[in-house]
Amino acid sequence: MTAAALLPLLVLTGCSTALPTPDPEPVPAVAPPVVSVAQAQRVLDSVAEVVAAGDAGNDAAVLGSRLEGPALAIRKAEYVRNVATAGTRPPTVLPFDEQALLVPETATWPRTQLVVTEQPADLQAPRVLVLRQESPRAQYKLWGWARLLPSVQTPATAAPEEGSPTLPPDAEGLLVTPLDAVAQYTDVLANGDASPHVGGFAPDAFRTAIETERAGVVTQLGDAATLTQTYAPVGEPVVTLGTVDGGAIVVSEIATTSTVTLPATGGSITVEPFYSALAGGATTAGTSLTRTFSGVVVMYLPPAGSDAQIQVLAGEQSVTGASAQ
Repeated sequence: MTAAALLPLLVLTGCSTALPTPDPEPVPAVAPPVVSVAQAQRVLDSVAEVVAAGDAGNDAAVLGSRLEGPALAIRKAEYVRNVATAGTRPPTVLPFDEQALLVPETATWPRTQLVVTEQPADLQAPRVLVLRQESPRAQYKLWGWARLLPSVQTPATAAPEEGSPTLPPDAEGLLVTPLDAVAQYTDVLANGDASPHVGGFAPDAFRTAIETERAGVVTQLGDAATLTQTYAPVGEPVVTLGTVDGGAIVVSEIATTSTVTLPATGGSITVEPFYSALAGGATTAGTSLTRTFSGVVVMYLPPAGSDAQIQVLAGEQSVTGASAQ
């Protein structure tokens, strides 16, 4: 969806007396925001219709017109899970009513905006929806979503009518660059308190949930198998938007690989139906079972010189692949 183009004022002149020429309106110092609040809600409504159509029949084929990136990968896997579990684990309920809108101030593409949703009726946390427009004539697509974490303090951003400045992945003037912030956070996820970067990040519920789940798996496995997990950024941040205080909100995709490996002495792993469906129908693994996760993190980077820590505002990940050996 693109905003309507502004038509230039045509000044007519005659062969005798010139007509009065109106003074042109002043050119704004910065580019106008790329989408209005009303337009953003129309985009959300269109995305919601496509998601509802896909959910109704577990039909991933209809999603491509309005979903991409981790959102598309996760929704496809959720349909596989829904079928494999006979409907006992349906797709994530996504709210599409806008509570707050973060709009970029840019004249280039791709363009990415963030929508903080209203709280869903089931009282889950609001979501941060990431919407992306690839080119001027392309429709906005849902690139990803993340669960807003409890008790976070969201930094002030420009009003939607003004738009927030977009910053490059290697932007200076922040505690660290957006690229480095995501890389450091994945190291914290992998190594916990042993990471050299742990002091730069405030505690967050997303990391806590990952560490709790990992510890539970290790305890469950005992001496029967070992667990290895790796975390890594997927490319550059999809968007970095400046905040009023000179900091920035960074959105990035992260990939997690979790592998359970049996000892050389033998044994087997029973593969549950969902992972079996993702792994091509394998019901047991004689060597290892690997799950891959697609995730989205939204974090706040304070400005350079600040005493504040980097804060994760929202995060969510879901299994999108599996393999058994």
